[in-house]
Amino acid sequence: MDEAGTGPDTAVAPLTYRRSLSPSRAGDFQTCPLLYRFRTIDKLPEPADPVMVRGTLVHAVLEDLFGEAAPGRTLDRAVELLPAEWEKLRTDEPRLADLFSADRAADETAWLASCVELLGTYFGMEDPRWVEPASREERVSYELPSGVTFGGIVDRLDIAPDGRIRVVDYKTGKSPHPRYEDKAMFQMRFYALVIWRTRGVLPTLLQLMYLGDGSFLTYEPDEQELIATERKLLALWGAIERAIELRDFPPRKSGLCGWCAHQARCPEFGGTPPELPLLQLAT
Repeated sequence: MDEAGTGPDTAVAPLTYRRSLSPSRAGDFQTCPLLYRFRTIDKLPEPADPVMVRGTLVHAVLEDLFGEAAPGRTLDRAVELLPAEWEKLRTDEPRLADLFSADRAADETAWLASCVELLGTYFGMEDPRWVEPASREERVSYELPSGVTFGGIVDRLDIAPDGRIRVVDYKTGKSPHPRYEDKAMFQMRFYALVIWRTRGVLPTLLQLMYLGDGSFLTYEPDEQELIATERKLLALWGAIERAIELRDFPPRKSGLCGWCAHQARCPEFGGTPPELPLLQLAT
């Protein structure tokens, strides 16, 4: 008789793993392969973070604001949209129900006020009545001959009458120190590459809007830089495939560990990761 869990009738089918990479997951693997595994393969839940949820909420309000007729895109209207968007977000994500308990009403009020402050900063950076986005929260992707797909969701695409493309991303934090600007722009070069490959048009401007301090970070990409970005992403995907083949996603300790939700499972902090499931790449 076979031992429990090892007989032919109890064999576990491999988990099929899609050959795809987004800016967020690429960033995870570069930061810490184990974090990538926890989020992408194990899909471990993480507690709601008020700062990240605030970013999601402000993004949702700005997306809806551009659904209004241009004259109605005012700060007052954005503030009016905030409660309904917050309620919708809580309904769609049950884990947010406990973000502010009944005895933390004052915390929730202060938190919503901080959202209003970020929206006010946005209106100090541009007047949305004079902007007509070609798309909002658009999913973009393209598949390489190797079968791997690069893609993600772009906050906003602006297309000028002459065809020039501006890629816009909202950040609700503060702008990075100059030494980290290149890392911050990685996500935008990723999107620019996908747009170039799918539309055949090289984006003219990549623009990060930091609502935390009212700063812009802009970049004008060229073809050689985007080709280099593509090579980097292919090398990164190759490293991910090797990690899957070797079943080895090592932790990488850094200053970011203090914000990680998975310290209890991380060997760097005395934890033990769950058993890695059997994996097979989708064909």
